[in-house]
Amino acid sequence: MAAGAATGAATGVATGVGVAGAAAAQPGAAAAPAVLTGMRTDREWQEFLSGQDLVWKRVPRAWYEGPFLGNGLLGSIVYQEPGAKALRFTVHHSEVQDHRPQFGHNWGVARLPVGNLRLRPVGTITGADLRLDLWNAEVSGTVTTDKGSIELRALVHNDRTLLLITARASAGERDFRWEFVPSPAVSPRIVRENPPAGMEPNPDPVTTREQDGTGVVVQSLVAGGQTATAYRERTLGDVRAYVLAVAHSHPGTDAEGRARSAVRKASALPVSSLVRTHREWWHRFYRKSFISVPDGMLQSFYWIQLYKLASAAREHAPVMATTGPWLEPTPWPAVWWNLNVQLEYWAVHGSNHLELDAVPRTLAEHTDTLIGALRPEYRADSAGVRRATDANCDTSGTVTIPGVSTTPEVGNLPWALHNVWLTYRHTMDRGVLEDVLYPLLRRAVNYYLHFLYEGEDGRLHLPTTHSPEYGNAPDCNYDLALLRWSCATLLQSIDLLGVRDDLATKWRDVLERLTDHPVDENGFMIGAGVPFAKSHRHYSHMLSVYPLYLVNWEQPEHRDLIERSLTHWIGFEGALRGYSFTGAASISAQMGRGDDARTYLRDLIARFVQPNTMYYEAGPVVETPLSAAQSLHDMLCQSWGDTIRIFPAVPRTWQDVTLHDFRTQGAFLISAVRRGGTTRWVRVHSLAGQPCRVRHSMTGRLTVAGVSGPAPAWRDLGDGVVELDLDRGAEAVMYPAGSRPDLRVAPVRVTEPAERWGLPELPQNGSITQVDLTAYYDNDGITTEMYYGDGDFDGAGRTYPMAQLPQTGQTTDQGIAFSFTNGSEGTKNNVVAAGQEIAVPQGAYTKLHVLGAGDTASVTVSAVLRYADGTTEAASFGLTHWLASGPESGETAAVTTRQIHTRTGPLDLKAAVFHQAIALDANRQLVAVTLTAPPGAARAHVFALSLKR
Repeated sequence: MAAGAATGAATGVATGVGVAGAAAAQPGAAAAPAVLTGMRTDREWQEFLSGQDLVWKRVPRAWYEGPFLGNGLLGSIVYQEPGAKALRFTVHHSEVQDHRPQFGHNWGVARLPVGNLRLRPVGTITGADLRLDLWNAEVSGTVTTDKGSIELRALVHNDRTLLLITARASAGERDFRWEFVPSPAVSPRIVRENPPAGMEPNPDPVTTREQDGTGVVVQSLVAGGQTATAYRERTLGDVRAYVLAVAHSHPGTDAEGRARSAVRKASALPVSSLVRTHREWWHRFYRKSFISVPDGMLQSFYWIQLYKLASAAREHAPVMATTGPWLEPTPWPAVWWNLNVQLEYWAVHGSNHLELDAVPRTLAEHTDTLIGALRPEYRADSAGVRRATDANCDTSGTVTIPGVSTTPEVGNLPWALHNVWLTYRHTMDRGVLEDVLYPLLRRAVNYYLHFLYEGEDGRLHLPTTHSPEYGNAPDCNYDLALLRWSCATLLQSIDLLGVRDDLATKWRDVLERLTDHPVDENGFMIGAGVPFAKSHRHYSHMLSVYPLYLVNWEQPEHRDLIERSLTHWIGFEGALRGYSFTGAASISAQMGRGDDARTYLRDLIARFVQPNTMYYEAGPVVETPLSAAQSLHDMLCQSWGDTIRIFPAVPRTWQDVTLHDFRTQGAFLISAVRRGGTTRWVRVHSLAGQPCRVRHSMTGRLTVAGVSGPAPAWRDLGDGVVELDLDRGAEAVMYPAGSRPDLRVAPVRVTEPAERWGLPELPQNGSITQVDLTAYYDNDGITTEMYYGDGDFDGAGRTYPMAQLPQTGQTTDQGIAFSFTNGSEGTKNNVVAAGQEIAVPQGAYTKLHVLGAGDTASVTVSAVLRYADGTTEAASFGLTHWLASGPESGETAAVTTRQIHTRTGPLDLKAAVFHQAIALDANRQLVAVTLTAPPGAARAHVFALSLKR
């Protein structure tokens, strides 16, 4: 914590001045630096975090637009109820799942929805002014209707797992009401396919109401157990307070009693007391570390991700499913282990938030399940995790067999254990090493050893295994990297633990004789004989570079290979997704290329991140934005190997950076400040007394000062690296000799301002007004490369490819900005002209700009323009066939793609969305546009409308 650090950095420091290759001089050779100050008060933190808050100036209409709340168990997102006059607060809980593993991860152990709480106003919702207050972890603001307004404050209580909402209504809205609507207890995979044959549906929920007004919904499960939701409203003067609790039990049926008790106890407390204890946890949480950069967009994005991480994760909560605690229609209703879990938790280390890390506990508690995941003949000495499971590592089937199974994906447990290794290295907690990592990694390697064989070349080889989502190959780079890392880590572990292991000789033999990574002229291949030859989002074939660092930029002989591999992989457009860009950013940071890393992160945000910083691939996928926080960590501080690297990849435009209590491997807390493009000081606080090497990023002679004691012994190793002898609890400060550093931790000045995350008023580009069409959408013309079955643009099941279209709600053509919806799987995203009258913001306009296309042929739409004076005017416009070679009706091709999707896969046909303009009478006030169906069989699809004054 900042305050603790300031207390520890007491006066009376002693210093030493060193030169390259020399030991430290005697204490007292230089003046003592001042006490560490800054970011110590609530006021400082509140002021800083309020600058990162998300703000909504209009009503969010989807989960990826709205404010979100959570505490690792209960999760809620706020947005307008689709098709209803209500505001939805989703209600989901990370423990709620089915318990029939025989039906697999998508159905049998899938997360199950709980329900939705609806705020039903008296009038029709006309607007919103909301704020997600990060410092206090609550949503507050006002919803307006045509009858009045309702002031709201909502939070998911950190300690009590309650949704707490207070509301104060104006006179016209005093009769608003709350309504909890339970959801069917069926896997959200239903969005894509029907349940498996023979899977009995869970029974309907049962709702009761008690005499004190408490409502209770009990959802029994076919597999036994139950989910219970209890809720109660009370009036406190002119404020109405609503509390809701969810509990889940299996196989027992105590969830109902626990939910009732939680609501009863909360209802007996003052709201102020609940708010106070909730805020206390969050205020302690934020103080554990601090990062500030001059890029306003990335700075706020980072702090929102820390809030999101703490909303989604706790050490003792279920390991995060791919959606986090928020569950929307999705084909991914379980926990995925071939990338998702690993990326979800990386940021807990540097941010000094180990209290959020559920991975070591999860693997330790479910070791028997990991052993049982293998076929019986391998269980005596091995373990593995299936690709996707529930939070208890359970599902149907067994881990696949190298060289035998269709998709033998076997490296996921070693990769998950790399996360455990990171936890050990950042804490130096012997228990993590001895009780979790060593025994499980030993079993994971044993599974590989069952199949490893000696080839004719005398080297050890792997039979065919699966590179996640790409395909199969012998000597698969994904598995070679993990096997090599695992053997080296086991040898290091037994040395650290001081134990003997009969398998040590075998591990050394593997390291000496394991075949080299297959490479070609383009860099790392998928495996032997299988080049990287198509667009692919995973960087699993480059795992040896990142995050394992077996092949790294500090090895000059590997630099060309790393550069070729990165360029070739990220250069394949088409199937790249969000975490492709976080991976590229982190690899670039390893290469010391801060400008490239920043570009990749900004590409991620521009192409994929949604207004509330959520991300989707068909459904909610939480790991990508969280992994972007880790990419920022990699730019500011790296600690792989035996060296801590300060500011290794800072972009040139980031002249000022503040880093405080950043946790590194070796269990050090690092603080450092960069001003005017120069590192001014670095503070190192040793938590475990481990060897300490620091590449400090300062030039010239260096002063090393002790804190609350003499200067430590230290050595300058050259190349900007010093070695410090720090005991457990000791601190040292380094700074350029002759300077008097200002040891102040403070936000840096934002030199690249950005709009707040959330939803601003509909953007206006000078004289351009964008029309909100979301309420009129009736067609899904866009699909992902992961599922081609949910959309149908042209009546034949063909669609635009999501990854090649604008992602984040806006696109521009010829200076005209359009709102654009590219939603998650099954989301409607365009209007088929069929006589709809579309209301527009009243105004005098000169042109109507249309973004659209004809489906089976080019079309002409006869529009009707209605003005405020009651008059109407006919207007027509043409929209070219989406697969035409070019515009046919005077439009421009505003958006183009290189492929289309069919029900059976991608097709190499170019497609476009066209931009058409229609002249209007600027002497009259336009209020509505009617889109008439064109003659013939072809339909007109309108994706967006904008008006020019």
